[in-house]
Amino acid sequence: MKFNFKENLNRLNQWRMQKISNRNFLILLSFVVGIIGGLAAAILKGLTHFIASTLQDDVQWEYKYLFYLIFPLIGIFLSVLYVRKFIKSKSLDHGITPILYAISRKSSRIDVHNVYSQIITAALTVGFGGSSGLEAPIAYSGSAIGSNTGRFFGLQYKEVTLLLACGAAAGISGAFNSPLAGMIFAIEILLSEFSIPVFIPLLISAALASVVSRVLYSEPLFHTTVSDWEVEALFFYLLLAAIVGLFTIYFARISTSVKNWFGKISNPYNKVWLSGISLGILIFIFPALYGEGYLAIQQILDGNFDSIVKNSLFSDYRNMGWVVLCYTVLVIFAKSIAALFTINGGGNGGVFGPSLVIGGLIGFAFAYGLNLTGLVQLNVPNFVMAGMAAALSGIMHAPLTGMFLIAEITGGYTLMVPLMLVASISYLINRAVMKHSIYTKVLADSGDLISYEDKDRTVLSMMKLRYILENNFIILRPNETPLDRQTEIIHSKRNIFPIVDLKGKFLGLIYSEKLFSILLREEEGIEKTFEQLAQKPNDIIKDKENMEIVMSKMNRDDVWILPVVDDENHYLGFVSKSSVFNKYRALLMRQGKYLE
Repeated sequence: MKFNFKENLNRLNQWRMQKISNRNFLILLSFVVGIIGGLAAAILKGLTHFIASTLQDDVQWEYKYLFYLIFPLIGIFLSVLYVRKFIKSKSLDHGITPILYAISRKSSRIDVHNVYSQIITAALTVGFGGSSGLEAPIAYSGSAIGSNTGRFFGLQYKEVTLLLACGAAAGISGAFNSPLAGMIFAIEILLSEFSIPVFIPLLISAALASVVSRVLYSEPLFHTTVSDWEVEALFFYLLLAAIVGLFTIYFARISTSVKNWFGKISNPYNKVWLSGISLGILIFIFPALYGEGYLAIQQILDGNFDSIVKNSLFSDYRNMGWVVLCYTVLVIFAKSIAALFTINGGGNGGVFGPSLVIGGLIGFAFAYGLNLTGLVQLNVPNFVMAGMAAALSGIMHAPLTGMFLIAEITGGYTLMVPLMLVASISYLINRAVMKHSIYTKVLADSGDLISYEDKDRTVLSMMKLRYILENNFIILRPNETPLDRQTEIIHSKRNIFPIVDLKGKFLGLIYSEKLFSILLREEEGIEKTFEQLAQKPNDIIKDKENMEIVMSKMNRDDVWILPVVDDENHYLGFVSKSSVFNKYRALLMRQGKYLE
């Protein structure tokens, strides 16, 4: 049955390639990916809010609020338990970084279980009060939908990548009911090289996902009455952008520190206890940290400025403006820690949502604090929205996404000019210090980041060493002599010979010029063993090194060919510049045929 299915699928693909061009077929698939992506977004939002409302509203018990302190721990534990019991790899990637890694290093292949695993673990994490967002998981789930749809129909790398981006756009669009922001997110974060053929499928997927999500789950993320901005407040918008930009630098650096700290803990359940207990303590002090945090932003947009202190240890002082201001500043820093602990402790979520909350709270604290002085009277909701756009822009290095997302989800298109300014300035400040975003820094450090600013590095990053490895060389044993192998040496079409022992360990190499000189008695060594004659190579390539490192080693020593070994020094073959150039040319040709 399995054989028949594959055979019929191959026949379908052959018929499709004859009758339908790649461009038209991708448009058809973008409809499919958009509908499924919108459905996934609606399921995730509905499941998360079902868990949250059940715990908060349906369960009636006098002391249930005390359990809010351990609910995040339970949610993270269930997420880790699910991964350990039901996912074969025993690990679940989260965030946008693994999507970028899949594009650059895994031919845009994402395991199919991410379609549902991201939804299940994110709903458990956030539904039980984990302080992270749903947007990164749904983008990951959507990417998995697009990736596996392309693979199912046997499409090539660039086409699968486009469908992956369509899925991510559908996920963001469905999560926020913002098709324009979803499309721009995919272009700005995942597809740095924009073209019109890319634009159309993304637009279709994002639009359909928004329609499906709105039909199945119509509750808006934010609702507010937006008033026009005042020119006199322009200086304060610029000042807010600078403050948020500096904070995004702090957030990026503390993110790296927290990730490295949790990375030293090998037992996943120890991470659960550490993050869960820490979250419980933080939520006890700052109840606004429970869950996504969007409720706190919505209450501020509604004009309930003291709501941030409500139900906290300082609720009796909520009528004192300076208490509200100081408490909000503490919540901003606490939210940063809570989100990073949730994500690194085993829960599933991303920094997309926390970025919005943090930016909104900074905007609120800024405007509310200045209003307390009596010197100015700023429109607080406008600055909340501007802060959200600035934070998203700086942390993600995505000013267009930040600008259009806030305009769409709040209906605040009248604020477009301030949003443009704050998003740009925050991005420029962060970029001046942090060359790479929070998503791309890890990939850049490991050499796995695709950059369209450098075409050569981009193509090199797409190559895999195992596909250009040459191993049709005559292997010489260390105890043999040139006379023992003279026939094979003379008739070899290669001018280099690896010397490998019986255990497969690489000992060195010897060039044909030296062997011919020895065999012709032009120099001594006819009775010496190859172990004695072995020459040390200029350098050695490890099988896990990326192609950029390989080329740098070749160029540094001006050599044409180098041996490749594994971590235990077992001989695997050679890599040459000829094989690299041939693969480079093949990749360029494949890109040239894209979407013909």
